[in-house]
Amino acid sequence: MPSAARKLKVLFLCTGNSCRSQMAEGWARALKSDVIDAYSAGIEKHGMNPNAIKVMAEAGVDITRQHSKKADELKDVPFDVVVTVCGHANETCPMWLGQKARVIHAGLDDPPKLAKTAKTEEEALGHYRRVRDEIRAFVLTLPARLNHE
Repeated sequence: MPSAARKLKVLFLCTGNSCRSQMAEGWARALKSDVIDAYSAGIEKHGMNPNAIKVMAEAGVDITRQHSKKADELKDVPFDVVVTVCGHANETCPMWLGQKARVIHAGLDDPPKLAKTAKTEEEALGHYRRVRDEIRAFVLTLPARLNHE
């Protein structure tokens, strides 16, 4: 457990840094800012997903000040832990991240992919809400969970 003076630097990494990693960063900032210094990035940069912003706002978390970025833009941050939130990020995690930080995988469904088959906007948002809530549950286990991974 980090001391009050030293927060754990955690990077949430996904493919495009548009949805899952952004929600994880938002939850970590909202729920664990006393012990976690949260960041998010992607292997690529796809911009912010408007539905992710919408469902996070429904839960009382504003992620509109966050922005999509590539992991390389955070090369100077000494991360303690990198949490990959999708298989692609886990498989293609930049080597330099693994050398500097512990990498753990928390595979989560991809809401935009699931939403493509939705027949209504409400059904599509349901996928985002489910994954949002799964991310919240995961973030609530931090940093204690890191001692068992």
